[in-house]
This record gives sequence, structure tokens and C-alpha cells, in this order.
Amino acid sequence: MAITPSTQRDDDDEDTMADINVTPFIDVMLVLLIVFMIAAPLSTVDVPLNLPTSSATATERPEDPVWLSLAPDLTLTLGNQPLPRPDLQAALDAQTKTKRDVQVFLRADRVVPYGDLMVVLDQLRSAGYLKVALVGLQSSDQPQATP
Repeated sequence: MAITPSTQRDDDDEDTMADINVTPFIDVMLVLLIVFMIAAPLSTVDVPLNLPTSSATATERPEDPVWLSLAPDLTLTLGNQPLPRPDLQAALDAQTKTKRDVQVFLRADRVVPYGDLMVVLDQLRSAGYLKVALVGLQSSDQPQATP
């Protein structure tokens, strides 16, 4: 059996499309868009507070932050759940799985007195949570240099 090379051209080669099919790419992008639309609201805290502004540069947020909020009426909220003050350590231990080196993001309303904020910080310290970040809004004004 001998194989002979074909000298005839196939007419289908000239009609081949050279464009890239973007339909699968669009499908993947739509699925990712839906996933992010669902996941984005879950990563924020819905406790309404009037946060003070700060001129410090913003830092990166961890993947699963621990939000502790102190409202103007001095009630504590862990994430979106109201929290009695005596249950602070137990609730933090449950959320962090007793990993005390996790950073706690403390949000306090600007009308909360400094002394009451210090009471919450002392509770966090006595519970073993020493990494506390105070959360504020980023100021749009740049600080002026003093001569």
C-alpha cells in the first residue's frame, strides 16, 4: 500500500474563520459578575455610624475581617449582630475560633466619649485581643505642613 500525497487543495481551508469565539469568555465573565454581586454586600458591615475622618493612608483589609462597632448609645455590635458587653469575649472567641492574634476592627461613632471607647479597648485587652485597628473615614483634605 502506497500513500500518495494529494495535490488537490481542500476548498474548506479558504472558508475557515480566523475570528476568536468570545462567547465562552462572556459566559465566564457573567458568572463572575454574579458571584461578586452576591459576595460584595456580605463583606461589609451594615451598622450605621458617623465615623470620624482621618488623614492616615488606608491599609489593606484582611479576607475575613472582624468588625466590632460601638454605637452612639454605647451598644456593641459584632459584625451585624447586637452583642451584650459581658458576652464580648465569648462572641469574639466563637467568631475567631479562639485565635487571639486576629486583628479586630473597632468602629466607633464620633459622638462616643473617649472614656467609653477606652472601656471597650480594655475589654478587648483583657479578653486577649491585642491587635485592634480603629476605623475611620479617609479625609479628603490633605494635612497642611506647619512652618
